[in-house]
Amino acid sequence: MPARSPALSDPEQLKELLGIPFTPEQMACVTAPPAPQVVVAGAGSGKTTVMAARVVWLVGTGAVAPEQVLGLTFTNKAAGELSERVRKALARAGITDPDPSPADAEAVGGEPRISTYHAFAGQLLKDHGLRIGLEPSSRLLADATRFQLAAKVLREAPGPYPSLTKSVPDLVGDLLALDGELSEHLVEPEHLRLHDTGLLDVLAGTKLTNEDLRKVPEAVRGRLELLELVVRYRAAKRSRDLFDFSDQIALSAQLATTRPEVGALLREEFRVVLLDEYQDTSVAQRLLLSGLFGAGSGHAVTAVGDPCQAIYGWRGASVANLDDFPEHFPHADGTPATRLSLSENRRSGGRLLDLANGLAAPLRAMHEGVEALRPAPGAEAAGQVRCALLETHAQELDWLADSVAHLVRTGTEPREIAVLCRSAGDFAQIQAVLVDRDVPVEVVGLSGLLHLPEVADLVAVCEVLQDPGANASLVRLLIGPRWRIGARDLALLGRRARLLVGRSPAESDPDERLAAAVEGVDPAEIVSLADALETFLDGSGQAPDDLPFSAEARVRFAHLAQELRDLRRSLADPLMDVLHRVLGATGLEVELSASPHALAARRRETLSNFMDVAAGFAALDGEATLLAFLAFLRTAAQYEKGLDHALPGGENTVKVLTAHKSKGLEWDVVVVPDLCAGAFPKEKPPEAWTSYAKVLPYALRGDAPTLPGDPAWTSAGLKAFKAALKDHKAVEELRLGYVTFTRPRSLLLASGHWWGPSQKKRRGPSAFLEALYEHCAAGFGEIEAWADEPDPTAENPALSGESAQDHSWPLPLDPQSLTLRRAAAALVESYLAAPPPQEDESYLWPPDCEEPWPAEDPWEPGPASDAAPARDRDDDRHRPGGAPAPLRGQDDDHRSGGAWAPSGPDADDVWPAEADAAPVRGRDDGLRAGDAWAPQGSDDLWAAEGDLEPARRQDDDRRSGEAWAPPGPASDVLWEAEAAPASGRPGPAGRAVPGVRGRAPG
Repeated sequence: MPARSPALSDPEQLKELLGIPFTPEQMACVTAPPAPQVVVAGAGSGKTTVMAARVVWLVGTGAVAPEQVLGLTFTNKAAGELSERVRKALARAGITDPDPSPADAEAVGGEPRISTYHAFAGQLLKDHGLRIGLEPSSRLLADATRFQLAAKVLREAPGPYPSLTKSVPDLVGDLLALDGELSEHLVEPEHLRLHDTGLLDVLAGTKLTNEDLRKVPEAVRGRLELLELVVRYRAAKRSRDLFDFSDQIALSAQLATTRPEVGALLREEFRVVLLDEYQDTSVAQRLLLSGLFGAGSGHAVTAVGDPCQAIYGWRGASVANLDDFPEHFPHADGTPATRLSLSENRRSGGRLLDLANGLAAPLRAMHEGVEALRPAPGAEAAGQVRCALLETHAQELDWLADSVAHLVRTGTEPREIAVLCRSAGDFAQIQAVLVDRDVPVEVVGLSGLLHLPEVADLVAVCEVLQDPGANASLVRLLIGPRWRIGARDLALLGRRARLLVGRSPAESDPDERLAAAVEGVDPAEIVSLADALETFLDGSGQAPDDLPFSAEARVRFAHLAQELRDLRRSLADPLMDVLHRVLGATGLEVELSASPHALAARRRETLSNFMDVAAGFAALDGEATLLAFLAFLRTAAQYEKGLDHALPGGENTVKVLTAHKSKGLEWDVVVVPDLCAGAFPKEKPPEAWTSYAKVLPYALRGDAPTLPGDPAWTSAGLKAFKAALKDHKAVEELRLGYVTFTRPRSLLLASGHWWGPSQKKRRGPSAFLEALYEHCAAGFGEIEAWADEPDPTAENPALSGESAQDHSWPLPLDPQSLTLRRAAAALVESYLAAPPPQEDESYLWPPDCEEPWPAEDPWEPGPASDAAPARDRDDDRHRPGGAPAPLRGQDDDHRSGGAWAPSGPDADDVWPAEADAAPVRGRDDGLRAGDAWAPQGSDDLWAAEGDLEPARRQDDDRRSGEAWAPPGPASDVLWEAEAAPASGRPGPAGRAVPGVRGRAPG
């Protein structure tokens, strides 16, 4: 290619060509000579603009050609944004032609290469992998295949593994976590084995004086067993010529550090290298990059990052990479690389920056080169902060929703508002209160979807199908709106489950329980509520224990056990088939579709989004199983673990997402709820290697100097180690808070509460909310509400008898909804009772076309087939999965519309002693559309307002009656109510509910 004449010679030319008023510190970074340098770029300081301008300057001055520039970042979105800015900047400066003619194409040359770190490592292995024995045929494992292969290895492992007592999906996640940490820190399995074997020898000769110390050898033995599975998993990958993302980086680092000729080739190809978000790189990525472009070569590498925003330490990132960049990438003469900084924030107003700077003061003291953020000239007094401390969690949600609704009504676009939460636990309630105020809302990310009730119920059924020991998931189903099992029958079911494995009930002698614990229990003999359910099938619920279950509960237990047994027959089917069968059996999709309310519509979208995630997972591996998918979900839910790549969409909706997912994004208005003690910042220490088998010992990690050292194996030593971990966690939380509070451009709303929805212990403001209060009290914001500290003897108002209003059990339909459902029932029944229409022999298919078959059909069945019997609606052979009809309820003479209404002095009691739900009605009764439940009043989210098409109810097993209701007039939470059974038949209107709290049915 012919030499390109310089187009730029003066920095002022660059400002004029790009039309950007660069600050002096920005211009210093842009025009620095092509040599190693690290730029510490504060939040909102324009680092992407500076990186694009640096490419323009180096290319425009003739230092490099466009194709000799390499830019690396973490996400495809960031890579696309940087690439677009560089392309437009080069074109705007007149250095390149954005649309060259074919004749000029050769003279124009190439473009800068900008990609993600993983994509660069993949291309490196493709080009040079043979140098370390990696076959060209090797393929990268997608997430679906990775979890599928790990599950296969786990199931085929010979064992035994007595220390691995978790469920199979959990063990799949642990296996992949340990494999990933070994790869990220370039630790060979044998090295870990030697470390842990030696530690066991040390602990064997140590007096372990408390429970925490005794857990250490248990964790070490579990890690050794898990390591054996990791070795098997790696062998399985090698035998199939597969590698995953962690292998990709580890192999690339091996290539870079052992084959110096590869680095020489790449330094010749790429004269300038830009590394974005460098504080989020792992140890292996740092070794890869320093091996290729460092090692004393003095190559022109510019790393950009902010140690105050290093929030991904839990997934392998090491902030020490940014701090130690000058030593890892020295000049050719051995002197450390140059350190520059960007500190003028052009995103947020000065009042918001004062708050962020106050929080980040400890972080600036820890990291060299970090300066306090400065507002742009003229923006010193811009930005607003409003904070509130409410008495209860419910009041906080109302304050949040009212504030957002007011902003939307007064002209703020919903897309310019984000609600950032520390965790996804409140997503469902935040969505509900915003929808209730007609505010469009979008929950972002897979981890957020998993906390929404409709998805959580679907996942709970899948957990129970896959793992009989998934007791928490089964309890969610049993006490939910479909089965409505009361506390007494649930306790009896737990007692039967314990008896089935030979465990003593909780009331047994404490000395006996201690002796049993010392003896140990076979991990396979876990207490399983699912096994206890099975006793209600063939044996009709009779067992030697002769526990006094209520008659209604026995029928419901049998019905649920049969449903789970039928669904388990399809576990070997493709993943999407299994999920659709679960949706069909539970009636979840139908009931969401039947509700005309706005929240149900949002939740139909949520369910559809989750099914899209499942379909994407299955598409990556056609043989994806439910087990692999559940392991994927568990891993994604835990800190999202890099599996959840969803970003906020472009729809005009308020975005609800976690604080971790907000990094790199910005909005006009940011709302941060739940700033309560222990919630944000979180006080729970991270998972330590002394307690968790999946965590690599810190001494083996590449960033060991930044982590707490090995403890002394004494009570005091372990206590000091945990205190150091807690301090380390506090710094991580401080970084996350800094990221969160630097997202808004103009307004920050923050809130907390004293009393949670179900906690007996009060919460109160966190350190973050107290800092916001002081900031506002100093005149830089508004304190909209600040509840006084409750009296030490005060009780949670949400749990007191005055506020916890009792409702009838089950919840009756309001009159309007009852009328509509009875009308729908009559329509469905009339359709089902009508004889099938006579076939019109003159009918043409398609209409107005000739018959698609010849007059003499060679496949015409004989006369015998014409006499096929008509389908009997009550024939069990036609039920899905061949399931027999469930037991019939007590009062079979009542038909549609029979909503229960309690009577008697205890009619308002919500907790019946005998699981006072409706008896389950057999399918051969023909479930009626009116057999449904919903609360009185406008919150009847599940009432189908007469809009059920007859075709929707043709399937006998889905005749309406399998409807669900929310917990009561004051709640929009659809899935936590003891409301309506899927197939339990109500009694006639006005009939009393059998059984009330504390006494037998009267």
